[in-house]
Amino acid sequence: MIALIQRVKHASVMVDEKIIGKIPQGLLVLVGVEKQDDNTKAKRLVERVLNYRVFADQQDKMNLSVKDIKGGVLWVSQFTLVADTKKGNRPGFSRGAPPEQGEQLFNQLLHYAKQQHSNNAVGQFGADMQVSLVNDGPVTFWLEV
Repeated sequence: MIALIQRVKHASVMVDEKIIGKIPQGLLVLVGVEKQDDNTKAKRLVERVLNYRVFADQQDKMNLSVKDIKGGVLWVSQFTLVADTKKGNRPGFSRGAPPEQGEQLFNQLLHYAKQQHSNNAVGQFGADMQVSLVNDGPVTFWLEV
């Protein structure tokens, strides 16, 4: 399971020209699900994202997590994160979970996130989404479990 996390001033996701999720300061998390992923990996990814220290403390060091600052987390499924880009000019998606498995694990991930953090928003699995954000820093990290 892969997450691309971006520290943001604010972020939102739109489907059919309607905002379906938005957050103030916090993290935009793009999530890719691979075939071998399971509930254990989903739970571990949530723990890592929510506790990853990417926000500045009083000494301007990245020592605070999104939980520490009580920030928002916008979770967006993105199957292209699991693409194989090592050769050729077209990405391959054979590592990606089938849609049913991906949606089930993404929903399980959201369940774990809501248990541990109160300020969550979400995109729509499988939808054509438009994501808007103001990246803070920019600060972006790739997490894998």
